[in-house]
Order: sequence, then structure tokens, then C-alpha cells
Amino acid sequence: MDELARKICKDLPSFCEVNHEVSSRDQKTDDWWIGWLVDLPGVNAQERTREQVIESLRIGAQEMLATEIPFEAEGLMVTIEIPTPAFSS
Repeated sequence: MDELARKICKDLPSFCEVNHEVSSRDQKTDDWWIGWLVDLPGVNAQERTREQVIESLRIGAQEMLATEIPFEAEGLMVTIEIPTPAFSS
């Protein structure tokens, strides 16, 4: 856990005590189950059973959330507006 995460947990212990939930999609393709996390792009899995793919997604999410990303002082953060897709109207 990095310094910022420790500070957040010290200041907001209830945040660190909850189990975070994310949405997943999975489907059977031939003899394989494939799945991905909607809320954490980049976490994907392929396994022989649905139970295995869900467990692999859980492990992938834990590993992604545990990865420390160093703050770079010269880095910039911007907000990008994305228009509502036509199909959602």
C-alpha cells in the first residue's frame, strides 16, 4: 500500500473496510468462458468454467488495484467530455 492509500485509510477507515464491487461480463465461446470487468478496463480472463473465469477476474482486479502508479509532478490531468452516444437516446 502506498503512502497516499495509507493516508486515505487513516482518514477514511470506512473506505478501506468495504468490499468494492465491479461489474463483469462473461460468456461462453465454444469450450471456453471469457470475461472482462466493465469498471476496470484491461482486466480480462479466459477459463474452462464460469467459476474459474470469475475467480480469475477477481484476482486480476485485486492485482490491478494493488499496483502503485507513481505520481509524476510534470504530468497533467485533464477532463475529457464525451458526448452521449446516439444509441442511448
